[in-house]
Amino acid sequence: MQQLPTKSEIDYKSEKYKDAYSRINGIVIEGEQEAHENYIKLAELLPEHHDELIRLSKMESRHKKGFEACAKNLGVTPDMQFAKKFFAQLDQNFQTAATEAKVVTCLLIQSLIIECFAIAAYRIYIPVADDFARKITEGVVQDEYIHLNFGEVWLNEHFAESKDELEAANRQNLPVVWKMLNEVAEDARTLVMEKEALVEDFMIQYGEALSNIGFTTRDIMRLSAYGLRAA
Repeated sequence: MQQLPTKSEIDYKSEKYKDAYSRINGIVIEGEQEAHENYIKLAELLPEHHDELIRLSKMESRHKKGFEACAKNLGVTPDMQFAKKFFAQLDQNFQTAATEAKVVTCLLIQSLIIECFAIAAYRIYIPVADDFARKITEGVVQDEYIHLNFGEVWLNEHFAESKDELEAANRQNLPVVWKMLNEVAEDARTLVMEKEALVEDFMIQYGEALSNIGFTTRDIMRLSAYGLRAA
């Protein structure tokens, strides 16, 4: 496999970099927008946590503006059409669960899968980002841990009655994540982000989240396998 360039060798202004960045940045912007909307929906489903969830939704909106500024800084127009298509299946699954008032499934999709996906991507991206984007992303990733923690705490407190639905939601949604990763592997590589590193970091983050909720190591290996089969 061809070796990736070091940060000092990356040409952030090259057409190849900017072309790949337009799709990756679009995905990030769309992801933050959908997270903003998803937390508003969760606030309706969990009225006892309304204020906290609205606070989380506002944080996601700020993240979106930050990543829009990153694109502007590089003179790139985010490919939002690609981004909406990229998230379509996961978004549909969330909306269906929300309509059916399946809070557990909604939390697994947004507070676990999407947040772990974002944390993994941002952590891999930070060391190779341009200086402007690195500062923005470092601030964002700290916030994402707060969002992940909300889902972990709520699901841990309701683990016994949530376990079956969590397993079903994992079975339905984890393979979607791997299809998404495969779809952007080439663009991520252009941004000096290896797919294998993204997969590994996501699996670590997601496994830790499942452990914090109450799943055993054996459970986690079984649940994670649904994603790896699709990788």
